Amino acid sequence: MSIFPSSDARRQRRTAKNRDRSQANRPQHRQRLKQPRTVEKPVSNQQQKSNRLPLLRLLLVWSVLMGTCVAMGIKLYRLQVIHAPKLFAQARKQQLTSIPGFVIRRPVVDCNQNVLAMDRLVYHLYARPGQFNLSKEKIAARLAPLLQSSPTQLVKRFNQPSNSIRLTSVVPEEMFPQIDSLTIDGKKVRGLELVPQFSRFYPQHTLLADIVGYVNTDREGKAGVEASHNQQLESLVKPIPSLSRDGNNEIMSYSVPDNFAEVDDTRLELTVDLRLQRAAQAALSKQLKAVQAKRGSVIVMDARDGSILAMVDEPSYDPNEFYKYDFELFRNWAISDLYEPGSTFKPLNVAIALELKAIHPNEIFPDPDTIKIGGRIIKNADPEPYKELSVAGILQHSSNVGMVQIAQRISPATYYDWLKKLGLGQSLATDLAAVAPSQIKSKKQFVTYPIEPATASFGQGFALTPIKLVQLHAALANGGKLVTPHVVRGRFDSNGHPQWQPTLPTPQQVFSPSVAKTVLEMMETVVTQGSGKSVRIPGYRIAGKTGTAQKASARGGYDSTAKITSFVSILPVDAPRYVILAVIDEPTKVPKGQLIRGSTTAVPVVKSVIDALISTERIPPNQPTQRIQNSEFGIRN
Repeated sequence: MSIFPSSDARRQRRTAKNRDRSQANRPQHRQRLKQPRTVEKPVSNQQQKSNRLPLLRLLLVWSVLMGTCVAMGIKLYRLQVIHAPKLFAQARKQQLTSIPGFVIRRPVVDCNQNVLAMDRLVYHLYARPGQFNLSKEKIAARLAPLLQSSPTQLVKRFNQPSNSIRLTSVVPEEMFPQIDSLTIDGKKVRGLELVPQFSRFYPQHTLLADIVGYVNTDREGKAGVEASHNQQLESLVKPIPSLSRDGNNEIMSYSVPDNFAEVDDTRLELTVDLRLQRAAQAALSKQLKAVQAKRGSVIVMDARDGSILAMVDEPSYDPNEFYKYDFELFRNWAISDLYEPGSTFKPLNVAIALELKAIHPNEIFPDPDTIKIGGRIIKNADPEPYKELSVAGILQHSSNVGMVQIAQRISPATYYDWLKKLGLGQSLATDLAAVAPSQIKSKKQFVTYPIEPATASFGQGFALTPIKLVQLHAALANGGKLVTPHVVRGRFDSNGHPQWQPTLPTPQQVFSPSVAKTVLEMMETVVTQGSGKSVRIPGYRIAGKTGTAQKASARGGYDSTAKITSFVSILPVDAPRYVILAVIDEPTKVPKGQLIRGSTTAVPVVKSVIDALISTERIPPNQPTQRIQNSEFGIRN
């Protein structure tokens, strides 16, 4: 059997291949047309499921879409209807901002328009070490000279466990660009923030602290005029409730009212003269060091209306940095602390006796240097071999014995009523804050015990403030009227027009003009012939009275080692207007051969102040008088 196909078989295979090629080359549609119709077989369950799947998918998508539309509709309803008011308010809050009302304090100036207190824009400097883009050491090295600090201290503060560290609360406006654009190695320092804020500035520092006072960190007046005239100093800038902001959170300018930054130009004007204040402070500070005293006070007042021209307390404080000082220094000693005036009160007792006609100005009194009252011995401070003294002589030599004899001419009840009439035991009407009322014992005690009117005759046994004593002596200078001491002249605009002025009480007439003049001329003899000689100035008639009083002891009685010395002066005598008082608390050192007295400690201060007063007020010299004998009573020295 041959293994090769036969020729017929090969022919049949070639024919079949050709038929297949021919069918393959025919168009398919023709093939489909010519395809024999087949009989459809029955669809199985699996095929039926496969056929329903697209429909299910379509339904699912449709359901999702419908559900989403429903959910969106519900959400829109909630947003647009239910929560619409709340959301609208939130939107307005984001789109709008407001500027709250704030208070600007008006400037305070002296009588010559020198600025004593003012508001200024400063910046609080905060450091946020976590945001530093440079090392703390590099930033501290560049920042330290600007803050007047050391790099070591700044680095130590940067290392504090806080995200925000306040480096200083007072960066002046002129220093803002240096810190705000601080650059190191070409990189702008990040992590330093300057927060603007108005701050009260006192350019005179300690010079007028006791008059002007200070405001605390909440800008509330706490002392001086800042406290007593807080309402006149505050100027309210009204709030702006709504300002539109742009996409960068910046305020759109069209929404800012035109008059937003307008504030009035008024200022509170004081009666104080800065030049005289500076002279008084210099004289007092120098003398306190010389006599090694605890503290001192100087007051200069215009006796015509009670306006204070100068008021100095030493030691004092800087109101710009009040938080660094002892709270006790905030007390204005001249108005807040009481003391026994001693011999500076004697002229007032003489005036009382003259008003009551209990004595005659030319009357002569024996002066044995001691006198016994109620079992107690009263002595003169400086025993002298005088046997007789006139009333003026009693003042010249500050005789306690002579004053006791004058007081004995007046009934204790009448004497007490006169002291009350002068205001002892009462509050003093003034425009300064924290004024202490003077103190005097009860009338029953004063009348019952003879020692009480006796000690009151030379200025002890009661207490008053230095400003009260100045008011009383002003009555001797102005013809017998009690005027109101004050430091505020009023609030004026930049053209000098008054916007507000204080209403002062009507001066009370306590002494007759003739008595006031007589006592004033007696006080002049204290300067020309008595314990106040060192205050004399050629060409000027000056009256005065020294005082040296023991201080009360905390254990009762008087402390023999603690004294308050003082000197009160009035000038010019022929046209009296100015009252100057200097009080020295506990002087402990005087030149060798001298005693601690008002004449050695307080008189030099008053003389320096009078020198300055003559210059600032342009007081012309008087013609020297040969003899004081002008009053209706006549005075014999």
